[in-house]
Amino acid sequence: MRPDLLKMKEVALIYLDRSGGLQKFVDDCKRYNDSKQSYAVYRFIISVNPSDIAELDAALGNQILHKPMKAAQIFQSVCFIAIKTLSLIEQLQTEAQINIVLKPTHLPPLPSYVLSLCEFPLDYMSQRFYMSEGIVIAMGTVTKYTQGARFLCSEETCPFSEGFNYIRVHIPGATESATVRNDFVCSLCASPLREDMKFRVLGDKQLVEMIDAKALSAFQGYSNNKPHFRIQSFTVFLRDELSNKMKIGNRYRFIGIPACVQNCSQVTVCIEVNSIQLCSPEGTSCISENFKYLLSLTSSSRWRFTAILANIFASQVVPPGTYNTLKLSILLSLVQTCDRDSETGDYLDLLIVTSDTLIADRLLNYSVCLVARGIRHPASNDVFPTVSKDKHGTGTASIQACSALLAKGGICFIGDLLSHKKDKLELLQSVLESRTTTVFIPGKKYGEDVDQQVILPIQTSFWTFVNEDSSSKKYVQKDNTLIGKLDLRSVSANLMDAFGLLIHCNELSCQLTLPLLDHIVKKAIDPEEVPYMISQQFRTQDYEELIAFAKNLQVELSSEAERLIHGYYLASRRIRTDSIHGSKLSTSALKILVSLSEAHTKLSLRRKVLEEDVLIAVLLFESSVTLKHGASVFCVAPNAVFPFDLIDENSLQQRDVYLMQCHQQLLQFIATYGPGTHVTTSEE
Repeated sequence: MRPDLLKMKEVALIYLDRSGGLQKFVDDCKRYNDSKQSYAVYRFIISVNPSDIAELDAALGNQILHKPMKAAQIFQSVCFIAIKTLSLIEQLQTEAQINIVLKPTHLPPLPSYVLSLCEFPLDYMSQRFYMSEGIVIAMGTVTKYTQGARFLCSEETCPFSEGFNYIRVHIPGATESATVRNDFVCSLCASPLREDMKFRVLGDKQLVEMIDAKALSAFQGYSNNKPHFRIQSFTVFLRDELSNKMKIGNRYRFIGIPACVQNCSQVTVCIEVNSIQLCSPEGTSCISENFKYLLSLTSSSRWRFTAILANIFASQVVPPGTYNTLKLSILLSLVQTCDRDSETGDYLDLLIVTSDTLIADRLLNYSVCLVARGIRHPASNDVFPTVSKDKHGTGTASIQACSALLAKGGICFIGDLLSHKKDKLELLQSVLESRTTTVFIPGKKYGEDVDQQVILPIQTSFWTFVNEDSSSKKYVQKDNTLIGKLDLRSVSANLMDAFGLLIHCNELSCQLTLPLLDHIVKKAIDPEEVPYMISQQFRTQDYEELIAFAKNLQVELSSEAERLIHGYYLASRRIRTDSIHGSKLSTSALKILVSLSEAHTKLSLRRKVLEEDVLIAVLLFESSVTLKHGASVFCVAPNAVFPFDLIDENSLQQRDVYLMQCHQQLLQFIATYGPGTHVTTSEE
């Protein structure tokens, strides 16, 4: 034996002993031995730390990183000797029966170990470990593949017509035909080999399609001078213990070996995954100095900071001071997005009714790009997951993510609500109510014995708008419409209730139209011009950083805020209930109120929800309910959150006084119509 090879085997044994891998190997052998069953292949997973091995022996560390197949053979030889020396598995006969799977704990943080299909040149022929990451956009069902097989010589007089001399095992990147086929011949007598089917070992296999995270910018309508790059999805193979370890829409970092897979005349670059890690959200962003200074200037009031944020927001699209209620709602929805894989997210869905859909579309299009998972749904695609045949020719079902799952933890802007067909709107309503969607996979169509139903969580907030004018033209106005109720019969009442907030942009007037026209003309003449000084002080990037910071704040309800929310909810439920139709408040009303309150707290860059936050939440929610069902005893103005134009400090002071009056009105409303609740008033 070559001295260098012998040394690497010694180092492999020393590493297994020091790292605890040898004890794990002995335990795995004991399970095989206790089964008293003879296997063609004994599979062992060995975790290796490249850094630790490189310190013991640089040659072996280099083999693991750059020639993992040869490194696996070294560990295979060591394990075989250990089994025979310690008599760990009585049934084992040959070294070929041992299948070693090396799983590196990490790779060196160097560019040469990172694989990205967005960059050239692409090295996919070296068959070594690379680190890559991406977002799951499609996922196939779990099928079987041949993990190992035993072959015998067909010539009975040949010594290799029995025993375990010809063992075929799957290697990364190999197809099924590379492991099992009928043209193998005996190396001793050249007779054909036949497979002993009794010893075929099957494993689980799953095909997953992924895309680079950078590619999400292609689904965002608004472009802020973003660079152009090549977009290509890639397929990864999940085998055995890694099957079903990925979820559609999640972002993963993984280690794997790239390989070329040929399907008819097409050659596809795939990656055989070795280990998977869910990508954690990026580090906390910092807030610009201008926002910090603004926060200190407005510290005397709990309402001023968020008011100014909304007032100057999106000045690249609309003039400052316009659409303030809508802009505040957008900001609240943005800070309620979540980077974590949370099953119980607080989503804030927006339905905007406006007579100027172009402005609404531009504003929402601009805003959706402020979070990493903001998706502008293309009209040619589906909003919710669909099923199609796997493109690699296996004939199995593949679930396509579509817009809603790509926007996981973010915002899905679906454009004009009425551009979607009735069945899609019904599905949207079901998703908004349950936050899940069910994908049906017919077994006969995709080669399965039984039909399957896959339930997928939808963890995103939805934005959409409706043209008020087209609705009023299509339907005749009722004479008995309730006060404050929006006559919008083009959208079903149940679908409207499913949205957290219904916002009516009724601000079009001479005072608003002239600045808006002036803004549009200036942007049309010179798109690069910054029409307002405020746009230079508070840039789009500043808002991105602010939202990234605010949405990761962990907030908690104060006892006063909690009592105020419950008091308003009980009182509203009481006055909006009749004996015929029951309660007009949706079942999610309480959750929406809490979500709005928490969102305003985050946007205010605080960690405790106060009564001032609840008041803003109540005013927005009551305005929304009024538009859906008409005014109640607790009557709020349509522009209750922004009753005045915010032009100077005096107007901010007037707004504070007005909101204090609204607070007293809310307390009185709860005291009158909310029996059993106690809210402390200022007099007490």
